[in-house]
Amino acid sequence: MTTTPAPGILRLVRPDILAMLGYEPIEPAGLLAERLGVPADRVAKLDGNENPYGPSPRVLEALARFDGYHRYPDPEQRHLREALAGYTGVGPEHIVAGHGSDELIDLLLRAVLAPGDRVIDCPPAFGMYGFSARVAGGETIEVPRRDDFSLDLDAVRKAAGGAKAVLVASPNNPTGNSLRRDELDALLATGLLVVVDEAYVEFAGDSNVSLVPQRENLVVLRTFSKWAALAGLRAGYGIMPPALASLLMRIKQPYTPNVAAEVAMLASLDDRDRLMESVRTIVAERERVRRGLEALEFAQVFPSDANFLLVRLPGFEGLHVRDDLARRGVFLRYFDTERLRACVRISVGLPDQNDRAVEALREQGGSRAR
Repeated sequence: MTTTPAPGILRLVRPDILAMLGYEPIEPAGLLAERLGVPADRVAKLDGNENPYGPSPRVLEALARFDGYHRYPDPEQRHLREALAGYTGVGPEHIVAGHGSDELIDLLLRAVLAPGDRVIDCPPAFGMYGFSARVAGGETIEVPRRDDFSLDLDAVRKAAGGAKAVLVASPNNPTGNSLRRDELDALLATGLLVVVDEAYVEFAGDSNVSLVPQRENLVVLRTFSKWAALAGLRAGYGIMPPALASLLMRIKQPYTPNVAAEVAMLASLDDRDRLMESVRTIVAERERVRRGLEALEFAQVFPSDANFLLVRLPGFEGLHVRDDLARRGVFLRYFDTERLRACVRISVGLPDQNDRAVEALREQGGSRAR
């Protein structure tokens, strides 16, 4: 089979990169509302798993007081890594911070994968795992989850011989279920690099960080985007064996995270009690929303340990539901995969926003019945 040469400067680009589909991010709510003619004060942005309560007031104060924006950050992240060590209970030699946990995913896969190497992905899963593997020149082996969204461990073991790493989230995005300890033990027993993405772990309360010093092939990723409401500042970190942390510090861009993100992370850690109160509020609201959704006879709500709920609407197209609700200013997440085509994911927002989403879905069901 012959392929048509790429035009112009693109002829110099890797063919696999040219053929890649981009990651599908969420769009800013303001742009969506403007496009749809929805007043800004009527927008319920429940598509990004963002924290509706915003960052700690101490963060805003610290950012306003800081006078070092004209200086580069400490490339060794010394103060930040010490503070993160205190928060996680592991030594700073295990920790690397970056522009969100996405940067750590990218760094890990670029460090491990040579062109053609493979990683195991267990869909439904966070789309950045496969995306970052492909950008690094690798390939993914997809091992679909079981009907209850638990891992198919037998299939993972069979695939392990042709892979270097396996990436899983706990709680998993978009399904909300957490990784069981026996599942983690089975993954570690394969000898692969096991990357556990704990972006939502503060809502679940059961982290695997304490196991990292005991297991040389375990990496845990964390973020301030969700529990500390710093999504816009891109503030994340990874906990890993010291040798791997040292390697990533050597190959990463030297000045990440930026000074604003570092200031915000440190201030968040200083005000963690207030932020964890917001986390508890979100968890309680999640359960209230779950009960409201379960009262809809046509909806199947999956259990969640995160700050969102995955809802299956049998007989509906999730895309159409998303678009219909968007015209009313309620933005939900839709996934264009066969397994999730009848589903939407609802982030937990403020109570009145959540009520609008439940009511809009109730009306969707009513219109279908008519």
